[in-house]
Amino acid sequence: MSSREEMEAHVAQQAGIVRQLKKEKAPKEEIQAAVAELLARKDLLATSFPKEEEDTFNREGFEDLMKRRFFYAPAFEMYGGVAGLYDYGPSGCALLSNLTSEWRRHFVLEESMLEVSCPSLTPSKVLEASGHVERFADIMVRDAVTGDCHRADHLLEDIMAAKAKEAKTEAERKELELIGHMADTYSIEELKELFARFEIKSPFTGNDLLDPIEFNMMFKTDIGPTGDNPAFLRPETAQGIFLAFKRLYEFNNFRLPFAGAQIGTAYRNEISPRAGLLRVREFPLAEIEHFLDPEDKSNPKFATVRDIEVPLFSGKLQTAGKPAEKMTLGAAVDQGIIANETLGYFLGRIYLFAVSIGVDMERFRFRQHMPTEMAHYACDCWDGEMKTSYGWIECIGCADRSCYDLVAHAKACGKEIQASVPLTTPIVQDVVQCQPIKGVMGKMFKKDAKLLFPYLEGLNNDQVVELEQQLQAGEVTLTVQEKEFTITSEMVKIVRKQEKIFERKFVPGVIEPTFGLGRILYALLEHSFQVREGDEQRQWLKLHPTVAPVKCSLLPLTNNSEFTSTIDELSVLLTRANVSTRRDESGVSIGRRYARTDEIGIPFGITVDFDTLKDRTVTLRDRNSMQQIRLSMDEVASVVSDLSQGFLTWEAALAKYGLCQTGQEK
Repeated sequence: MSSREEMEAHVAQQAGIVRQLKKEKAPKEEIQAAVAELLARKDLLATSFPKEEEDTFNREGFEDLMKRRFFYAPAFEMYGGVAGLYDYGPSGCALLSNLTSEWRRHFVLEESMLEVSCPSLTPSKVLEASGHVERFADIMVRDAVTGDCHRADHLLEDIMAAKAKEAKTEAERKELELIGHMADTYSIEELKELFARFEIKSPFTGNDLLDPIEFNMMFKTDIGPTGDNPAFLRPETAQGIFLAFKRLYEFNNFRLPFAGAQIGTAYRNEISPRAGLLRVREFPLAEIEHFLDPEDKSNPKFATVRDIEVPLFSGKLQTAGKPAEKMTLGAAVDQGIIANETLGYFLGRIYLFAVSIGVDMERFRFRQHMPTEMAHYACDCWDGEMKTSYGWIECIGCADRSCYDLVAHAKACGKEIQASVPLTTPIVQDVVQCQPIKGVMGKMFKKDAKLLFPYLEGLNNDQVVELEQQLQAGEVTLTVQEKEFTITSEMVKIVRKQEKIFERKFVPGVIEPTFGLGRILYALLEHSFQVREGDEQRQWLKLHPTVAPVKCSLLPLTNNSEFTSTIDELSVLLTRANVSTRRDESGVSIGRRYARTDEIGIPFGITVDFDTLKDRTVTLRDRNSMQQIRLSMDEVASVVSDLSQGFLTWEAALAKYGLCQTGQEK
């Protein structure tokens, strides 16, 4: 019998075939046959392994803990809430802040990246050039009475799944499941027919649904009061970095490679958000654009990660129906599984970052995009996936995007975006230039002529020759920044000459690691969710000290006022050591207060008791083991600081100070 991992790989293999057929718009019959095979493999997997972690994970208890301890909760609850929008509470804010700080330390500081902060409001023409306006669309249906909107393919998929469970025959069940899995392949007309055939109503009200229509998922707005400058809230943070390239290149003294980085909020107007923080309308992103010479993607730092062994779910393994395999990054690059050293280096840095924040690395893998998933311009792309109760979730992406974005923006705005490297030996080459006759153009196009000058001067040899041939046949109409210009041969001068070239100019390539901080945060919380052995009601979070919302709790043994001044002093000492604290001076038992701190993932706790008043010693508790040591108040702040930063392990502290026997926690 095959292992679960092998059978999951067979499912993933067939899913890849289905995706490829859908992307290629293969005949419906061929896609249906592939989907039927996919469903058969899923049925076999479910029959062979009926119980899996996602089925046994106590999501209800987990979500209750998230709300009760206010890590996050639906926003605007007093007004009924809005799907896909969440408030982060004190614990969630602190966790996200610590996660962001560790990301900045690990990448921006250690890699000497150039950080920017760009506006969320983005002019429409920018996103038209990047392709977002054209491709960011889904099909939706609307409640005829309330106006509530639903993503059509998701609704059809859910309805078919529900009907399949109630099917009276095996043939009927298979047909319904097939339709559900084909949902994202149907056209607007096909969806309309299926909604009518199955009499699908609005899921919440039972009202009729209006016909399916296409919906762009970007939030549209206008800049200024006139309405003549349309814009969108950015769906990603990357475009701001691309548009800042020239200034960053200059700031870096015109040297490559370098990386721009940005942390910020992105917005996607999801039709029907679901799965908690995994699919929302407003979410935190951290993105890196590493600019490099496209002819040299080697990386001198690759040697530092070459021997790291990581789980790789390559395209080849997916196609063969095999599970992910552990392999060193060096071997993966040498064998061509990972396209180049720089991409491999960033995969290594991403892996180390995941370790540093406490991701369960048994539930982490890099999955390579299949050819059907990659954009036409991408050379290679990997997703850092984390396994949750929702399955494998893409939390991090790392792609070699070639030079697509810079070329697209240069073309759209008619301006050159290039870098250069000196040549060891100068070369002589033929140059064909288009020189605008500015006086003539100025009279014809007035102030708009300034848009045309850099466009014509930036044309390369082939483009100038093509324009010359067109002008010989008559007038030529050019579109520059959404304005049309009709030019004639009298307006330009074509110049041919030889030039000695001392540098090689090129449009930089880009390696792009992208981090969905909200998704990473959610996966961390799921991976950290624990239940104390023997006490199902005692839930706690095993958050890594690096990202834990609070590093240390301050707990008097009782609510005796004699302890107050000592707690105050400890608070000052820990704050000076840059250790965040939380006090709990309520009258409940010390065991109950330990449980409270465990629920929000506080890794360490200091207890002040009556011995403290005599000898200035306190107990320090470790959340994971519930063990305690006793040490001086003068030492405790530095010890907690070292424990929180990973400079000291609990085992080493235990060996130095010895186990303190304090009795049972109650």
